[in-house]
Formats: sequence, structure tokens, C-alpha cells
Amino acid sequence: MSPTDPTPGPPGGSSLGHHPLPGGRHSLSDVLSGERLGGLLLLAGAAVALVWANSPWRGTYAGIAETVVGPASLHLDLSLATWAADGLLAVFFFVVGLELKREIVAGTLRDPKTAAVPAIAAVGGMALPAAIYTVVVLVSGVDALHGWAVPTATDIAFAVAVLAVVGKGLPVGLRTFLLTLAVVDDLLAITIIAIFYTADLAVLWLLAALPLVLLFAVLARLRPVSGATRVVVLVVMAAAAVVAWAMVHESGVHATVAGVVLGFTVPAVARRGEALSPSERYEHAVRPWSAGLALPVFAFFAAGVSVVDAGGLGSVLGQPVALAVVLGLVVGKVFGIMVVTTLVARLTPLEIPQGLRPSHLLGVSLLAGIGFTVSLLISELAFEPGEMQDGAKVAVLVGSLISAVLASVVLTLQRRALRDDPVLETRAQL
Repeated sequence: MSPTDPTPGPPGGSSLGHHPLPGGRHSLSDVLSGERLGGLLLLAGAAVALVWANSPWRGTYAGIAETVVGPASLHLDLSLATWAADGLLAVFFFVVGLELKREIVAGTLRDPKTAAVPAIAAVGGMALPAAIYTVVVLVSGVDALHGWAVPTATDIAFAVAVLAVVGKGLPVGLRTFLLTLAVVDDLLAITIIAIFYTADLAVLWLLAALPLVLLFAVLARLRPVSGATRVVVLVVMAAAAVVAWAMVHESGVHATVAGVVLGFTVPAVARRGEALSPSERYEHAVRPWSAGLALPVFAFFAAGVSVVDAGGLGSVLGQPVALAVVLGLVVGKVFGIMVVTTLVARLTPLEIPQGLRPSHLLGVSLLAGIGFTVSLLISELAFEPGEMQDGAKVAVLVGSLISAVLASVVLTLQRRALRDDPVLETRAQL
């Protein structure tokens, strides 16, 4: 779905997850693709992990997370937690790649006039949190500058899920702004992971992955087929994707980048005689697995921090790294976005979408402080397992929760104020 479509759909993408079956019924995949349920499953995975990791049975949780599976001969003997972060999360990033491609080719990012302000705001919403984190860490004297990117990310799935719950009746322009901002944020976050959090780079492995990516791209461009041919095509595509992922993993680049690259190879425009583009078809097929399995399982393994063993929540949040992350998400995100948006609107000919004023964007700016999935991933990439990583993860959860609560309050108040603003009320299509 283009963000200008008034019908709610999956974040940043098409509304395919909401197409009912004949008779108005919804399939299981339709339900799992829904924004609200996806956000709830993500939250549930994190909640179960936190409770278990701080219970008397936390040793069992740690044992499961550290269980190693996979062939050592292929260097894929990884812990279950690593499989969730490197493997399952690649499915989520494949969907992100599909969304990014579609927005760039046929969505809001195609029109510079529509995309300019939220895109520039996204940069401000990443730069200020990074600056706040850096200042706090430097003042504290802790050697943790490599975690500067932890508070820069926005969790598009979680943010749009919150907007879907509390944003009914608000102007569609707010959703447009959030989706465009989050898409640009995702693109920048992926770039940061690829450039700043890549281990020793083995170029030969990346080159070896290219033919498989090209094979995947060619097969993704085939017109829909049925029967045995369809099964063969899907099996070959899946095999090419898995082997390409393994090669990117071996190269030292974080393996989730493979998911984004594969998503970018899928055509985003429907061809003559086709109702849906290949990108929409593949997203419809993969999104339920991303929302219903990959993200909740990743959250389950990533959010399981034992604050009991660390001396309690107060002790963990008292760490300079934790303070820097919370301030970055809660303060840096909202001020970075609001200040940049205001300056751009006043000093340039660019306009905020749908004629909104900067003050209307406060709730959306707070939503951008929900870091969650990508911030948890960067926490694992930036820090070795231990005190700093645990502090960063707890801070991501706390900062995201504070941002979500504040955003819900502000958006609810804005919705009530909408009744007194007839101009905005005409645009209330969410």
C-alpha cells in the first residue's frame, strides 16, 4: 500500500495482508500480517523472555539460547540466539527490502516533493540520538563509543502497530509521514550495519554470492506459474537465497543484509495483465512468517536480559550506556525529527505532507523512538555479551516503552483536538 492509501495495511508496504478471502473471511496469513497482531506477537516474545530470564528458571533460558546447532564444517555451528539474529531476522529484512524497493520505485520515495521532508527528518532523527549517546558516553569516560548507533533506529513494525491501535481518526498525512520516515530510517540503519558493524571482510565470499543473487532475481521476474513448475521455481529460489545468505554470513557482513539485497531484486511494478507486482506477491507470502515467527522468536532471544543477576533494574539503567540509549531514543529522536522538520518547513520551499503543521508531528516523532528490533540487533553487534550489552538491551526496551506510552497519550489528545480543527478533520482517514 502506498502510504497515501487511506486503508491501513502492513507498514510501509501494500495492504495485501488485509485482503479477505471470498465471503469476507480472512486466512491465517492475513491475520498474521495485521499490524496490531504483529506488534503484539513481537511484544509477547520480548515479555516472555524478560520474565523467564529473571525467574528462578533463568538458567534454562540461557541454556536454550546458547544451544549450538548447525554444521561446523560450513562454519554454521551457531547458537539458537545467533540463528534468530542472523537467520530468522534475514526473513524480516527481506520484507524490508521489498518495502524499500517498492517505495523507491512506485511509492512515496518516488516523488521528491512528498518524500523530502520526512526523509530529511529521518536523518535528523538518527543524528541527534547518536550525538546524545556520544556526549553521555564521553562525559562518563566509559569506552563504549562503538554503541553510538543503538538509539538511532526506528522499529517500523512496532511503531505502525501502535499507530494502528491509537491513531484511528487521525489525518492520513501522519501515517504517510511516519511510513516515509521509517522507510528512510530502515535504509540508513541497514547502511550503518553494513559499513560500521562488519567484521573482517572476505570479499571472495561476497563475490561468490552474486551469481546466486542474480539467479534469485531472474526467477523472481518470471510470470506466475502453477503446478509442478511453480514448486520447482520456489524450491530453486529458496535454495539460492539460503546459500547466498550463508555466503554473506561467511564474508563477515551481517547476514541480514542478504535479506535486504534479495528483496531489492524483486520487481516492484506490476506487469501488463497482472493485478499485483511480484514485490507485493512475495510480501504477501513472506510477511506472515516474518511477523508471526521471525520477529517474535528474535525478540524472545534478544530481549532475555537477566536484570536480577545484574543487581536489579535500577543498577542496569544506571550504567552510562543505558542512560545514553534511553536519552537517545526518548529525547534525541523526538527533538531531532521535530527540530529538523520545523527548520525545513520554515527555511525551505519544501512542505510537510498533507499541509500538516510541525506541531501535529509530535506524536509521530515520539513513535520514532520505538527502536526495538533493529536497536536490539545493533546492541548485539556493538557489544560483546556482558554488562554493556545487557545494559543497552534493557535501555532499548525501556526507551521504546516510554516512547510508545508517550506517543499513545499525545496521539490520543491530538485525536480529541481534531474535533476543533475542521481543516484537519477532513483529512482524518486513518
